[in-house]
Amino acid sequence: MRIGTRKSKMALAQTEDVALRLRAKWPALDVEVVRFETVGDNDQVGKLLSHGGKGGAFVSQIRAAILAGDLQAAMHSLKDMPGNEQTPGLAIGATLPRESAADALVLRPGLSLETVMATRAKGLKIGTNAVRRVAYLRRLFPEAEVIHFRGAADTRVTKLDEGRPQKLPDGGEVGPADALVMARAGLERIGRGRRAAHTFSLREMLPAVGQGIVAVECAENDWTSRRQLEGIDDAAARHCAEAEREVLWILNGHCNSPIAGHATIRGDTMTLIAAVIDAEGDTIIDVERKGPVATPRELGRAVGLELLDKGAAAIIEKSRPA
Repeated sequence: MRIGTRKSKMALAQTEDVALRLRAKWPALDVEVVRFETVGDNDQVGKLLSHGGKGGAFVSQIRAAILAGDLQAAMHSLKDMPGNEQTPGLAIGATLPRESAADALVLRPGLSLETVMATRAKGLKIGTNAVRRVAYLRRLFPEAEVIHFRGAADTRVTKLDEGRPQKLPDGGEVGPADALVMARAGLERIGRGRRAAHTFSLREMLPAVGQGIVAVECAENDWTSRRQLEGIDDAAARHCAEAEREVLWILNGHCNSPIAGHATIRGDTMTLIAAVIDAEGDTIIDVERKGPVATPRELGRAVGLELLDKGAAAIIEKSRPA
């Protein structure tokens, strides 16, 4: 089985995990990891929106290789996969057990968490490229400056530590950053978990839909690969993914939408929290509902429709690119 992945350190670590699980389940299976230099990896300056969001920047090239028959599968961070559109001919064959879905605050050397919290980050530059994180940061630290910050996870930490500014699409620069907001799971994957000075609670910063879940995609009609991938599928992660992504589908969220969602399972009950927050962090609409684990999409649909009833469509439309 040829599995496509991005060339970043984190993506390769995630893909090797997929390969190890497949080899353990199917000892006779020949697994090959194929690296791709995606548009998003090569362009470390521009905003992802210019490439069609995360889907266009990190996913589309690898998906095309599956459809062309050059790959049997592809590894994606689920949060990078567009949830408001169908992809004819492809299916998610497996989801791995969920790692931490939380976001974390990473500080430059010499800056303490005590200082950040005591001053509410007044005057500090906090780097991120995610519109959801920007919105929450403006809500949590209104006197901080949130700056555009791009790059693979390990590259971002290195730029922070070395005090290097971030180049901008117009040729200018911003920064250097005093802190970054990054996925906790991503930091762990690149061996930088100890750099998380603070892990945000769900109430502080609700994660992106699918955050912390690795998904493996394959051709819809490739039944051999689907059977093999089914052998490493984690049912709990799959149910959570289905509920969260149904919210995106109902909201018709796009790559610039500050939409968040997170599902948890306890026994036979799933709890789903989802939110839509405006770009300035002034207005947030959130919904929490419980439902049977066996019907995750129905729960996601109910949460999405309630968000629409509360006015989420207006926030999403306002954030839509012109």
